[in-house]
Amino acid sequence: MKYQFITIEGNIGAGKTTLAHLLARKLNARLVLEEFADNPFLPKFYENPKQFAFPLELFFMAERFKQLKEMIHTTDLFKSITVSDYLFTKCLLFARVNLPDDEFRLYQRLFDIIHQQLVFPDILIYLHVPVAGLQRNIRKRNRSYEQNIPDEYLFNIQETYTHYIKQHNIKTLFVDAANADFLGNDQHVQVILDALEKDYDEGRHYISLP
Repeated sequence: MKYQFITIEGNIGAGKTTLAHLLARKLNARLVLEEFADNPFLPKFYENPKQFAFPLELFFMAERFKQLKEMIHTTDLFKSITVSDYLFTKCLLFARVNLPDDEFRLYQRLFDIIHQQLVFPDILIYLHVPVAGLQRNIRKRNRSYEQNIPDEYLFNIQETYTHYIKQHNIKTLFVDAANADFLGNDQHVQVILDALEKDYDEGRHYISLP
């Protein structure tokens, strides 16, 4: 395997965690999953975004930093590859959407202080799913606090991700996951595994699923 640290990203409901589990199993990799369920502000945020956005994002940033920092300092002798279902920079991307300008500037200062202490992934897999598909997935997994997420919010998150990837020229496998069925179709996972065997230049490299 050419990549020792693989990160999967995408919008809410894109299938990040499902694919991370499958890749980690196929590659015998260490799995790092975002512990979003531990964030006590998440249900409150969906009920009242303006009031709870800042503590929500601060909690996420602190927990992600702690988790990734521990990963750096913990060696697994039997697993040389790590697969994660989030990019630390997602802290900044979601904060850009959720916070007013003055709070975002403060948040960004904190982010800039700590993110330099972390390791950036060797390659990013970005799962692109249209908003209608995201909403179907969100309804299917049936988390109560997610059921009223507006299309506009998902669209804004989508735009923020794609702008960031394009602007920073990150080595990215940009996967059209509109019809992805990673659990039910082994070919879809195999396409990703085959893609990870290749060398890539910086920038986006588009992957289609059969």
